[in-house]
Order: sequence, then C-alpha cells, then structure tokens
Amino acid sequence: MTDHLDLLDDLLARARREGADTADAVAVAATAISVAHRLGKPEGIERAESADLGLRVMIGRRQAMASTTDLSEDGRARLVDQVLTMARIAPEDPWCGLADPALLAKDIPELDIAEAGEPTADDLAMMAAEAEDAARAVKGVTNSEGAEAGWSRRHIALATSGGFAGSYAATRYGLSASVLAGSGTLMETDYDYSAATHRDGLAAPGNVGRTAGERAVRKLNPRKASTAKLPVVFENRLSGRLLRALAGAISGPAIARGTSFLKSALGTAVFAPGISIIDDPHRRRGLGSKPFDGEGVANARRAVIDKGVLTTWLLDSSSARQLGLASTGHAARGTASPPSPSPSNFYMEAGAKTFKDLIGDIRQGLLVTELMGMGVNGVTGDYSQGAAGFWIENGEIAYPVSEITIASNLKDMFRTLEPASDLVFRAGTDAPSLRIEAMTVAGK
Repeated sequence: MTDHLDLLDDLLARARREGADTADAVAVAATAISVAHRLGKPEGIERAESADLGLRVMIGRRQAMASTTDLSEDGRARLVDQVLTMARIAPEDPWCGLADPALLAKDIPELDIAEAGEPTADDLAMMAAEAEDAARAVKGVTNSEGAEAGWSRRHIALATSGGFAGSYAATRYGLSASVLAGSGTLMETDYDYSAATHRDGLAAPGNVGRTAGERAVRKLNPRKASTAKLPVVFENRLSGRLLRALAGAISGPAIARGTSFLKSALGTAVFAPGISIIDDPHRRRGLGSKPFDGEGVANARRAVIDKGVLTTWLLDSSSARQLGLASTGHAARGTASPPSPSPSNFYMEAGAKTFKDLIGDIRQGLLVTELMGMGVNGVTGDYSQGAAGFWIENGEIAYPVSEITIASNLKDMFRTLEPASDLVFRAGTDAPSLRIEAMTVAGK
C-alpha cells in the first residue's frame, strides 16, 4: 500500500511539473484465482495478477485521463506525457475538477473487508467439487454446466493534488453451481451462488449445489400463463434489480441531463410510507463497502428513501456542480475513466410479513424467479421484461410457468410494492421478496 501511494505521489508531482493545474491518480493491484469443476472432474484453474495506474489531469477546464500497466519510471513518464497531450486538446468541461477539499475524508474507517492470507487452488477445487456433487445428486438433475469457486484481492490507492491520500484492500470469495434437469426439448436449467468478503461468510458448498439442483428440477414442465393484470412477486434473489433501476434514475448525471423519470421527485414520496432504502458504504464485510469514495470524499450511511420519501441524489463532484449541490460521496472509478456516481451497499430494509404471508391472499398471481433482457426506460419509467417463475393460486405456489412478459411503470411499481421479511445480503444491491399489486402479465 505504501509503495502504491509513493508511485501516485511521484505521478502527481510529474504531472504538476509538466503543466497540469490539478491532478489525481489511482492505483489498483489485483490477484484472482478461480477453479472450475464439471461432471465430477476439474475443468480449469486460472490465476491472474494485474497492476494498473490511472492518471487524470486538469488544465484549466480541460481534463483527460489514461492508464498504464507499465509501472516503471519510463512507463510513468509516458503516461504523464500522454495525458497532458490529451488534456491540451480536450474540449472544455465547465464541471470538471477535484473534490471540494472540505469534503475529503479525514479518517479512514476499518471495515473488515479484507481477509488475511490466500486460499490454495486445492481449497477452491474442493469447494467447487462439493457444490457440483451436491447438485448432481438431486433427483431429476441430468446434466451439469459446472461449479466454480473463486477468490480475489484488490488493493486500491488514491491520491490527489488537493491533499488526499488513502488506500485500502478488499477480498471476495465466490461459489456457484449450475445444472440441468429433464431431457430433450423439456430440459430446464438453474443455478445458485454465494459471495462474501470472507470465506466464513460463504454458504456451505453442499447447500449451494443442492439449491441449484432443486431449483432446476422444480422448473420442469412449465405451463403458459394467460394474459391478465395480476399481483406479481419478485423473489429476493432478483428483486435487487428494481433497486438498480432506482439507482440509475437518481444518479446525478441523469438528473443533470433531465433524462430520468424521477428528475422532479426529490423530497417527495416515491414509495409507500413504510419503505426505507439504505446506501451504506461502511457496512462491515459488505460486498460494496469502501472507506472513502473514488475522489477521496468522506462517505457515510444514508437513507436514500426514508419512509417512502426520496431524500438525495447520488452525486460525484462533477454532477454535484452541475446541480449546484455538494458531492454525496458516491463517486466510483476505475483507472481508465473519470469518476461517476454509483451506490455501495444498496438495500431495501425488510418488511414485517413472511414470504408465505406476502402471497397468502393472492388468488391468482405470478412469482418471478427469472428475468430476461433489458426492459427499463430510464426516461419514462416504463418497465417490460421477459420472465419465468411460478403461478400462484389461492396463496400457494401451484406450478412453473415460462415465456411470459411482465409490464408496468416503475413509478406505479415503486408506490405499490410491499417487501417481505426475507432480506438476504447476497450481491451488494439487495432487497427482500417484493410484491407489486398489479402488473400486466402477458402469456398465451
């Protein structure tokens, strides 16, 4: 970490000497291992290591950014020369610039997002094998797409000519299994996965595999659904996609351009009064946790939706300037592009009802367990996606259904959705199972 910050200090000093008014730089060093297992045999082992430097410079109101994997002195010199050459001919951007010094992080919290040590390939292979064996042991499973176990570690360092310097590390474990059930043209496939910053946060490999197998088998012999306007329930494994649509709609650049269906919604009720949606970059062991944002701005837990009311946009420094506001600490970045806003650990708080209670009074409806395609219009809020799942009859899961389209408008969906109590922190953007009171379900 110290070496990375030293490299960044050198890079910034070179850029300033060569003509940059201000600059920031980021270093990312990563190591990753993945092991695949299929049909009872190892299928592949991969290990990757990388190190990248990214430099952004501002000359007046012109900015440019580039990256390199050559960390040598000559490589850094070439990077500075390239970026300054680009900045001198770049179009003016009235909103570019470093973060407000008053907003920079002074203290870097310990979030316990990096596990010490490194697993061996044999450790990961055993996890993948156990997951696939458990999946293939489920009655009705006929083939396997395999199981994979992986681990990665990333070191991130950021320094700016405005006085910020900080670094942190994060690890991630992942485990997945995917199998097929049935035969011929009547085959169905499904999967399960688990991800965590620490190995002890992963689901047991046998549970991941068994769930993948059971999900595939229960999809066999799907029926078509009749077209109607019905209650629709999104299972908690994919309900977070609705939160991703929300994050895009309240992102600073979309608001500044006027291209969001929520552009006039700040301070108004967007959801029902009982709904709260949190963004928490300091959640311990959170998959999206980070101690400061991509510009060095201090970040903190925020109720983005508080009792149904939209309280904030997601802003980096550039979009904040366009809107006459202050950064909310949501800047994210890589080494090759400027910062842009993004949530961290973004989740909807759990509701009071169990899943069983959530569907208990539905006479006819749809449980969505799979979504296909990209079906959100960010300007209008119109929502339409291919789906598959299970028909609900008289409050019970009745039979699998497929080849369905579900449609509505996100404004209506947000206002009427009801969360269950089954929130699981699975992907970094998470929600419990969600019931939408009425959507158009188009089938046969």
